[in-house]
Amino acid sequence: MKNIKTAVALFALLGLSVGAVALATHSWGGYHWARTANPFTLKLGDNLSTAWDPFLAAASSDWSVSTVLDTEVVPGSTTAKRCKPTAGRVEVCNSKYGRNGWLGIAGIYVNGAHITQGYVKMNDTYFSTAYYNTPEWKQLVLCQEIGHTFGLDHQDEDFGNTPLGTCMDYSSDPVPNQHPNEHDYDMLESIYAHLDGSTTLSATTISGNPSDIDTNDSSEWGRSIRTSKDGKASLYVREFAGGEKLFTFVFWAK
Repeated sequence: MKNIKTAVALFALLGLSVGAVALATHSWGGYHWARTANPFTLKLGDNLSTAWDPFLAAASSDWSVSTVLDTEVVPGSTTAKRCKPTAGRVEVCNSKYGRNGWLGIAGIYVNGAHITQGYVKMNDTYFSTAYYNTPEWKQLVLCQEIGHTFGLDHQDEDFGNTPLGTCMDYSSDPVPNQHPNEHDYDMLESIYAHLDGSTTLSATTISGNPSDIDTNDSSEWGRSIRTSKDGKASLYVREFAGGEKLFTFVFWAK
């Protein structure tokens, strides 16, 4: 980690782009869960089939290494096909969502700078194929999508680059990228360095009922606001009455 920070400082000193290194700051727009103390506990609703449960357990354990947050796997509160989010927590689901192009997606609903609810979906239409039906692919994508729900962005979005050793990396080789790395934990410490006067880690209703939309349908994600190195949209935003927004990160299948 010290080497990464030193490299970033050197690039800045030379007037070069920090983007030439793995994303030095990979916060998702500064969005975060409001809470009044650290570490806080975020509930992950388990709407997964039993075949996926070990991967969720591993991802939960990995992310709980952070000094600022813990995750707790709890019974899900939605159907896996719909994966409707629940205020104050993240619902995690898998289903055969169809040949719609995406392998996994993560969505966070925000009010101002604060995350109010989130969801993660793993598309078994692709994970049942020979290419993606491996423990390594499942762990990488599930770990990454859960990481997005904390407010983390990708460290790198070039599938052709050498793997960075973090699940927050777009990569064509999942083997080295199944878990968070120290840079992810450092970024979480930065995102959650301050405390809030209230919390969004509870079941409260937000205006406009934005969670009623069908997030299986990409036309419901709103507009694309970023593309990855392969030219595909990687981040969408949809705005609702009342000021709420939905951000959707997409991991596209080959």
